[in-house]
Amino acid sequence: MESTICYMCDLPSTSREHVPPRCLFPESKDVGKDYRQNLLTVPSCHDHNSGKSGDDEFLMVSLAGIIGNNSIGYAHKFTKVNRAIYRSSFSLLNRAMGNQKWSTIEFGPNKFIDVVWGTPDYERLLRCFDRVARGIHLAHFGRTFRGTTKTVLGYVPSDSPNPAEFQRFVRDKVGLELQGKPRLGRNPEVFNFQFTEPDQFGVFLVHLQFYGGLDVYVALMPEGSRLPGNIAMQLIDMGIQTTITLGEKEYRFNTETGADDSRFSS
Repeated sequence: MESTICYMCDLPSTSREHVPPRCLFPESKDVGKDYRQNLLTVPSCHDHNSGKSGDDEFLMVSLAGIIGNNSIGYAHKFTKVNRAIYRSSFSLLNRAMGNQKWSTIEFGPNKFIDVVWGTPDYERLLRCFDRVARGIHLAHFGRTFRGTTKTVLGYVPSDSPNPAEFQRFVRDKVGLELQGKPRLGRNPEVFNFQFTEPDQFGVFLVHLQFYGGLDVYVALMPEGSRLPGNIAMQLIDMGIQTTITLGEKEYRFNTETGADDSRFSS
């Protein structure tokens, strides 16, 4: 029986919500192909659908034009996304990215492109991906997820050694766990997803990929799951040099301390 309860809360649903937001999928008039067929929808209350339309546009602007996307992402950026940015007199872009620095890159004879660098609104992105993960869970498994999530943005570069190394570790570990699992989604060039199997504590992860190159990892921790303390993470947080091994690969944290390190296998 189809749920009549909002995918995010316990209120009765009043409409259907696209997950991820429909505006992330290009219009056929812009790219010559219809990527808006067979989109996933879930039941939603007013606040978690119409009440968050600003977040949908924020996510669209935050993702579509990032370096590393496929050609569909770039086409979306230079058509629908730019139209939205210009209509808002650049306020959409300003809300999506702070500390902006503009530069012009030449990519061919007399061909130039404006590129903006800046700091994303990290907390708002986390809220957006939390909703996407919960919606995908309901659409895929047919039941609402109750619990907490923790997200790693695999596509956001970091100048700090520890976050960059942790991104690399998560990417490689999740890649091993997802070996042989299909990428799901009817429009995989725009969006696809994969779920890992739950571990002994009931925790599992969904890998979200946008435009062929933007990877987001969302761990889902169900209500009532009791996680043991992670000694390696505690040592890293304390600033102690720590090495984690995964197969033949090593991931080193707090290397600037110069002290002997603690070693763990994952």
